[in-house]
Amino acid sequence: MTAESSLSLLVDGERTASRSGVRVLSRQAVVRRLLALDEAGKLESVHVRVAAGSAGVSRRTVWRWLAIARESGRVAPVPRRAAFTFTDVLWDRLSEVGGNVAALHRWMMDHVEEVLPLLGREALPSLATLHLAVRREYSRGRILKAARPRYARVDPAAYDRALAELELPGTVDEAGRASAGPAPGKVAGTADASALSFTGGVRLYVPGAHVVSTRQLGEVAEALAHTVAARGIVCVYGDPGHGKTVAVHHALRVLPRRIPVRRALVAVKPALPQLRAALLTAFGLPATALTNRTDAADRALLEAFRAPGVLVIDDVQRIAAPELDYLRLLVDAPSTQASLVLCGAGAERSLARAPALASRVLTWQQVPRLDGARVPAVLRLFHPLWDPATDADLLHADTTHARGNFRTWAKVTSHAYAALARTRGAAVDRALLAGACSRLGPTL
Repeated sequence: MTAESSLSLLVDGERTASRSGVRVLSRQAVVRRLLALDEAGKLESVHVRVAAGSAGVSRRTVWRWLAIARESGRVAPVPRRAAFTFTDVLWDRLSEVGGNVAALHRWMMDHVEEVLPLLGREALPSLATLHLAVRREYSRGRILKAARPRYARVDPAAYDRALAELELPGTVDEAGRASAGPAPGKVAGTADASALSFTGGVRLYVPGAHVVSTRQLGEVAEALAHTVAARGIVCVYGDPGHGKTVAVHHALRVLPRRIPVRRALVAVKPALPQLRAALLTAFGLPATALTNRTDAADRALLEAFRAPGVLVIDDVQRIAAPELDYLRLLVDAPSTQASLVLCGAGAERSLARAPALASRVLTWQQVPRLDGARVPAVLRLFHPLWDPATDADLLHADTTHARGNFRTWAKVTSHAYAALARTRGAAVDRALLAGACSRLGPTL
């Protein structure tokens, strides 16, 4: 009997199995026939080659099937255990622990009797299996109900109390009153020379400078507080350097109650996937897994907008009209409870190119330049460097160079501060101001 004839029954069985779509019967038929030939002493390599072609597998696979059958007598494959999947209860528990898979695994080890009935398994999955399952859920677009906690995050109330006790240079109003009282054992009005030149994310360029609560800052704070209470959209616009970002940061700090504030950092002319990734990052959502999954990302963002809070987008003039319309779709959803703060130089012109979004802006707030008459008083509150300067010198520098631009005045203050440090006995006069202003550049 040839190899082809000895396996004819096998081929017929394989064809029957192929039509029924059951691969297990094919393996069983192959292995049983080969074992019968092996017991009769007729098994040759050509039999294995014909059997492999009939079963649609490689010859190495058929030899492995035959070795397993000789050793254990098993001709059927062992059914593979289904991949571990998260139940809703376990996923909620993972959200409660902030996405910490190791903490979830420890909890499961401590509550074995409760967990096993939920899983329908005889043993708990390993930590590595849990990590794989979490990555698989993320790739499918599933998100945690709670954002992942940041390490070393300080409670806001404790942070504010510590800041007040340290009495670092902070915000003062136009009357010169500090935002926080002096700490015990310290003299009011003293400033640490090593104080940072950053306040609320705004560069002040010189140690010991203060953010001054001008009339413009007060108007922005009032407009933003009203818009947040109404859960609407506010657009803060004005020329570069007039203090829009300072005003928005100040307004967010003086809101009547503490609410979540999130900031989206957008690139220049972002495409829709980039804008979506920036929004997901602002809300603490897995941007990498959701950026190119449109439906899942949109659902996640709509769910994030359901919670009351504030989303701040600075430099909104970078965003083109089609992407601005995507923002309109998010804030226009019936379930949206979050407020939107749009800020930037020329933001009003960018929104004019997206009339659907512009028509939904509740408040338009312009930040104008500094009032010329108020420049000397504001500068003396901004930095003690300007205390000995005369009003005439400051007004002359403002008329010829700064023109009410607060960012320009911060640069002039930095250059004047450096000049006084280099030259012993120098006075804050018109000559010093002229030298500082000469470093501002050929055009303004």
